[in-house]
Amino acid sequence: MIKRIALGQKIICLNRKASFNYFFIETLEAGIALKGSEVKSLRDGKGSIADSYAIDNNGELFLINSHIPLYRQSSYNNHNPKENRKLLLNKKEINKLIGRINQEGLTIIPTKMYFSKGKVKVEIAVAKGKKLYDKRQVKRTRDWNREKARLLSKNNK
Repeated sequence: MIKRIALGQKIICLNRKASFNYFFIETLEAGIALKGSEVKSLRDGKGSIADSYAIDNNGELFLINSHIPLYRQSSYNNHNPKENRKLLLNKKEINKLIGRINQEGLTIIPTKMYFSKGKVKVEIAVAKGKKLYDKRQVKRTRDWNREKARLLSKNNK
C-alpha cells in the first residue's frame, strides 16, 4: 500500500472518497502526534482515514475516526486504534482553520497521510460538502471522459 510519490515522501493512505464528497477550498500539511507503536504500524502500510474528520477542542485540532491498527510486536504499551489524535499546527494556522470551520457547512477532512523525511504528515483540507446533484454531475463528466477516450482509442487503431 505504501507508494513513493515525491522525494522522501511515502504515501500511507489516501481518502479517495473525499474529492467525490467535498469541494476543497484550501489544503494544508499538518503533523500528527503519534505513539511509537502507531508509527510502526503505519510503517507497515496499515491505516485508514476514510471516514475521519478534524474538530477543535480548547484551541487544538484533533483527528477523529482515523484507524491505525494495533502493532502486533508491541507488548503492554500498545495504542488504542480509534483514539483521537492531535494535529500539530502553528497557533496562527489553528486559529485560521477554527474560524473557517465555524462558517456554514465547512469542515476539515484529511485527504492523505504520508511519511515526509521520516515523520508522519497529514494533508488536511477545508472542505464544503457536495449536494447530490453535484455528485451526479461529477459522475456524468467522468463517464463521458471515459467514453470519449474509448472512442478516440478505437479511431486511432
